[in-house]
Amino acid sequence: MTRRICVSGASSGIGARIAVDLARDDTDLTLLARRADRLDEVATRAREAGAASVSPVAVDLSEPGEALTTALKTATANGGFDVIVAAAGANAALSGDAPAGLAEAGGAAWAAWHWEANFRANVLTAVTLIEGLRELGGVADGASILLFSSIAAYRGSGSGSYAGTKAALHPYAYDLASALGPDGVRVNVVAPGYIAETGFFQGQMSAQRHETLAGQTLLGRAGVPEDVSGTVRWLASPASRHVTGQIIQINGGAQLGH
Repeated sequence: MTRRICVSGASSGIGARIAVDLARDDTDLTLLARRADRLDEVATRAREAGAASVSPVAVDLSEPGEALTTALKTATANGGFDVIVAAAGANAALSGDAPAGLAEAGGAAWAAWHWEANFRANVLTAVTLIEGLRELGGVADGASILLFSSIAAYRGSGSGSYAGTKAALHPYAYDLASALGPDGVRVNVVAPGYIAETGFFQGQMSAQRHETLAGQTLLGRAGVPEDVSGTVRWLASPASRHVTGQIIQINGGAQLGH
């Protein structure tokens, strides 16, 4: 039976790799992201990889409202999802989207801006997706839900806001796992460490910083999107049928388990 899978943040980086890799399992894919042009490119790659069908939906999950509701209604028109991967996220402090001069000035105004922006990027994008699908009957019995945290949730991120908003997903996952467990739904969180070959750092990753982060692992290398995607495929599969309410770290040993 063809599985129905929803992946948010699917237009680039880790989310795009997950979408293409899950397509190899002969799935009906719904791909969500803000950038329609890049989303279409990933959709083409997913079809070429073997997806039974691919539906790209351009939507901003950080903006609850009519547009989001319409997008989710479209996504669930053919039934609930067997796998939901909430991979949308970013570090707003690196984005360069703040009002001119705000970051340089620092202080309360800058802190308020990046804390709110990171909350919207990392918490709301997951919560509006999951709760919107729950409201529409979009979570199938026995589904696997995957949220995305970060190594920063354990050891900080420099600005505080990125780490704090990623950490907020942990208790949310615990509550979801408890609420949905009676329906056979599993809820887990993946927490990657430093993953190279993505645009996450917005061109601000120096060669020295790359070497430092890679050197912090026990395996002596940075992670790549395939490392995360492989774990996601396992968590999305029946092979992990007794795993729920867990935070799965993917960091090469840069942060040891808890």
